[in-house]
Amino acid sequence: MDLTRIYTQRVKDKKLKNKLKQQEDIINEAVESAARAELLLTEEAGFLEAEGIEKTFSFRQDQLAKEVDINTAKKIFTLDLPQHGPYCVDYTRNGRHLLIGGKRGHLAAFDWQTGRLHCELHVNELVRDVKWLHNETLFAVAQKQYVFIYDKSGLEVHRLKHHQDVNRLEYLPYHHLLSSVGNAGYLKYQDTSTGQFVAELRTRLGSCHAMTQNPWNAILHLGHANGTVTLWSPNSTEPLVKMLCHRGPIQAVAVDQSGRYMATSGLDGQLKLWDIRKYEPLHEYRTHQPATSLSISQRGLLAVGWSSHVTVWKDCFRTKQTVPYMNHLQPASTIRDLHFVPYEDVLGFGHAKGVSSIVIPGAGEPNFDTLEANPYQTLKQRQEAEVHGLLDKLQPDMIVLDPTQLGKMTRASKKELLKRRREEEIKTEAAKFNLLKKKAKRHALRQRNVVDPRKVAYNSKDRNCSRAQHVCVLGTTPRGSDNPTIKGESRENKAKGVHNVVYF
Repeated sequence: MDLTRIYTQRVKDKKLKNKLKQQEDIINEAVESAARAELLLTEEAGFLEAEGIEKTFSFRQDQLAKEVDINTAKKIFTLDLPQHGPYCVDYTRNGRHLLIGGKRGHLAAFDWQTGRLHCELHVNELVRDVKWLHNETLFAVAQKQYVFIYDKSGLEVHRLKHHQDVNRLEYLPYHHLLSSVGNAGYLKYQDTSTGQFVAELRTRLGSCHAMTQNPWNAILHLGHANGTVTLWSPNSTEPLVKMLCHRGPIQAVAVDQSGRYMATSGLDGQLKLWDIRKYEPLHEYRTHQPATSLSISQRGLLAVGWSSHVTVWKDCFRTKQTVPYMNHLQPASTIRDLHFVPYEDVLGFGHAKGVSSIVIPGAGEPNFDTLEANPYQTLKQRQEAEVHGLLDKLQPDMIVLDPTQLGKMTRASKKELLKRRREEEIKTEAAKFNLLKKKAKRHALRQRNVVDPRKVAYNSKDRNCSRAQHVCVLGTTPRGSDNPTIKGESRENKAKGVHNVVYF
């Protein structure tokens, strides 16, 4: 079956039929142009190869620095910042700029290839995570209470008051959405182009410390303390998929560029690789200590940060490997966060004593699309890319599990579609009713603890009236006498309004 062909034989509407034919022509033209462009892609990815009985994981970075060219050797460096660590790191989409954030409040943004510093500041409070936005002009920082947005010069631009007590940040570049999750267990989406608060989803699974995005469909993967990984979209209040991955809390989650494979690590000491298309495990590995961070490169290499070690695996999603591709030891410093640099054979990671960068041959994509991400873009090109990004911005409603279904024709009849819509409306109404019922129940429980002065006064008045009831002694009534006579009234009873009534 030809996937690029659109079948229009049964389409009766001429206008729709012409539109579908035009769309088919555009797809075919794009396929042909992509095939022609492959002839111009002369660069190839090269991996590290060992001779004889040597193993690639035994090569150290100081040995590689002597054998590679000068520009590559400069990419191996370490920033010693022991007073403000551990550090979390993030790279821009073109891999040119680096953002680091120390747990004790140190922030810095710079061009890591030239060493040109953009800004450096101390916020004097806890920093949990940092994230670049659409380009190097803006970045977000998850601080102690709120999420703040700073510009390239380090000036505070916004304070996102809806994002409180945040642990992890993610940015969806094609939708211009900044997402966060924290100790309260709420997943929140904010549109950074308009400032609109898009969605707030309750996970109902407690505090969350692991989150990543699927680059293929913009679905967010959250790792929870009960060992499950949930897949979320801003269009649904419930998780799209819920997977039990580990027997302990999830430490880190990573998804490859194609959106087919996922890697997870937990406190049970296991590293698992998953096929997201079938939601089944592929391979399982055991680490000496629980892995704290995971990252997958553009060429499919998996980097695992555990304790003070960084281990890189090659072809681990195809076959189960017995030995790693490369290994690196950061002496006496625990690894906190690591990321592969886009379009570079470099891996950057933050640890307890600062930030380091090492060379991993074959990690980056050698051929890049300048319209997608240009590592050598000028100021004018960056401005044009920013405008095109806003014009081509996708709406949050287009975030689905299978984006290939968007724009396709459905073969269901009108009755089936109406039936599905009614079922969805019934489900939404039932969910709204249950939510209102829960709110009413909470309100009633809260009202029990509220002291209303009018209610207290009314209850005290009722008590006084009950005490002031007439005391009646039943007897016989004389003939011809219908009215009782009052006898033996005391001063106290007169003051209280109580009468001793005796019948004769």
